[in-house]
Amino acid sequence: MTTEATLPSTSASPTAHQVWTRTRGILLALVLLLVGAVAIAALLSGGRHGRLDPRSADPYGSRAVAAILADHGVSTRVVTTLDQARAAAGPDTTLLVATPDLLTEGQQSRLHTATAASGGRTVLVAPDTPSVGRLAPGVTADPAPSFDTTLSPGCSLPAARRAGTADTGGGIRYSTTARRADTCYPSDGLPTLLRIPQTAKEGDTVVLGAPDILHNNRLDKRGNASLALQLLGSRPHLVWYLPSLSDASAPGTGDRTFLDLLPSGWLWGTLQLFIAAALAALWRARRLGPLVPEKLPVAIRASETAEGRARLYLKANARDRAATALRSTTRTRLAPLVGVPVTQAHTPEALLPALSARIDSDGQSLHDLLFGPPPGNDAALVTLADRLDALEREVRRP
Repeated sequence: MTTEATLPSTSASPTAHQVWTRTRGILLALVLLLVGAVAIAALLSGGRHGRLDPRSADPYGSRAVAAILADHGVSTRVVTTLDQARAAAGPDTTLLVATPDLLTEGQQSRLHTATAASGGRTVLVAPDTPSVGRLAPGVTADPAPSFDTTLSPGCSLPAARRAGTADTGGGIRYSTTARRADTCYPSDGLPTLLRIPQTAKEGDTVVLGAPDILHNNRLDKRGNASLALQLLGSRPHLVWYLPSLSDASAPGTGDRTFLDLLPSGWLWGTLQLFIAAALAALWRARRLGPLVPEKLPVAIRASETAEGRARLYLKANARDRAATALRSTTRTRLAPLVGVPVTQAHTPEALLPALSARIDSDGQSLHDLLFGPPPGNDAALVTLADRLDALEREVRRP
């Protein structure tokens, strides 16, 4: 007599408490990362707001420079587009390019064409490779930065000699092949300030390796104010060019997407993060091993187990696996009845001849029944089960 018991229903889905326990570490890390990013952004936005903007009174702005120039009769005008900067270039104008590296290759070439024969002065603030080569041909940026912030002139340029020591270091160093170039404020043998004369109309190009002498919080240090005044006040008009990513003069600007505006380093960094996350997921993923048999606390009818498995096969539409299970079990039970070892029960050459000798049936029909293809529909599967059952009863008949 079989004892049956009703087991309480359990769910394999994790509870809310389990989900919280497993994910709280990840959530805490994400919150800390978000708070850190907001804090860093707030600090940087507060300290670098209006950087190199002659209208900004913030520490890294340049309003003090514009005020000193105004006291000496030099007017300052801010432009934000390449077309405005090119139109303003002239013999009585100093054009300052605050961030040359923001310009595209085409913009840099067009700007150099406009200023090369203008007869005015062009001041480039900390251009790096390859920008400096297009805006000031013959000049290359050294990959090693300058670590000394305060430097001595070390050249015969009158503006540098009158200013004396200044905060021109701590940025980019340069080398040049241009003739008659003034190489000033050297750091480890390479200049941090260059003045390159133009071939005509008495114009020149000044390459400044660090923007410190233009910042409000550094202007009153050493000879910074004197140097800034002489570099930017040699002409009656100063045009302060602040390049921006929204400049319509850049080719294809109107078609650029958000991803196009991101630096390539951010894209590569994001890709690396995704790869790291995938590797971490593979490392921490659940590793499924072989099934572990477990003794049930109560006896379960064999018919219930067969019915449950049959429903799973039906739900998955797995007629092939169901047929394979039926045939394999039948072959395993028939082999000892016809004198074939169980290890050879699934070998047609060993099982079929023994069955043919025991019952009146040809080998081909037995082969199709025990080793044939899977049934094509549910009705064929039921027929296969009935035929296998009939075959086993016939072999067991004395």
